[in-house]
Parts: sequence; C-alpha cells; structure tokens
Amino acid sequence: MRQLPTTPGGEDGKPAGHSRHGLMMAAMCIPIVLVAIVLVATGVASASFLFAAIACMAMMGLMMAMMMRGMSGGGK
Repeated sequence: MRQLPTTPGGEDGKPAGHSRHGLMMAAMCIPIVLVAIVLVATGVASASFLFAAIACMAMMGLMMAMMMRGMSGGGK
C-alpha cells in the first residue's frame, strides 16, 4: 500500500502534528456521548442508545489507533 507523505518528525521521531489529531477526534466524540446522556436522562431514548454512542466512540478510537499505526510503518 502507498504511504502518504508526512511532515518532518519531531524529536521523538513521530510525524509532527499527528499527536493533536487524536485529541481533536476525542473532542469531537464528547458531544456525541453528552447528547446521548441527555436523551437517556430525559427519557427520549432508552439506555441502549447510550451504549450505542459509547460503542461508536470506542470503534472510532480503534480505527484511529490502527490508522496511526499504519502511518508509522506498522511498528517496525
């Protein structure tokens, strides 16, 4: 598979700018879980809706981890 070009790495050898991407993805997931909590608390949705929101967030985190591992050369 073709590797995308990365920006020059920092002192730790990781591509610059990628550490903040994970934080940004986490920041985007927080509103999803908060809305789910509010909907469950108000009785609009069942508790399984909250489980689905948390599962979605976990899957997104796993995908991000796998993408970052692939970008770094597979842990070589």
